[in-house]
Amino acid sequence: MTKNSLSPELFRVIDANLNRLKEGIRVVEDIMRYRDNNKELSKKLKELRHRAKINETVELLTHRDSINDVLRTSTKSELNRTDITSIITANFKRAEESSRVLEELFKLHSAEYSENFKYIRYELYNLEKEIILNQK
Repeated sequence: MTKNSLSPELFRVIDANLNRLKEGIRVVEDIMRYRDNNKELSKKLKELRHRAKINETVELLTHRDSINDVLRTSTKSELNRTDITSIITANFKRAEESSRVLEELFKLHSAEYSENFKYIRYELYNLEKEIILNQK
């Protein structure tokens, strides 16, 4: 990708989605690690979280504007979770959706980045199924 080939607004979208992706994975990772003591699943999630990166970190920080985010306030549905499975599910969905946004945006600028986020998304689908079905 050519340096500064993305607009400030797209860097802002990418920054928000990278953060969401890593945060969503981290919530599930920590549940698997500390609650379930599941080394295998924790390690898989950690590896995915570490793959969720791009080289343009300065540009991301330069264009971050979380103070002026028009949807910064939580919606009521985000404040309610019924059990641990609902937390895990919500965070998988957050991560999957964010990886899809990143995959799509990078189709315009970097096939390598796009394919990386597609890989992460499909791995998340598989891990979600494995983890949720084993919660019951």
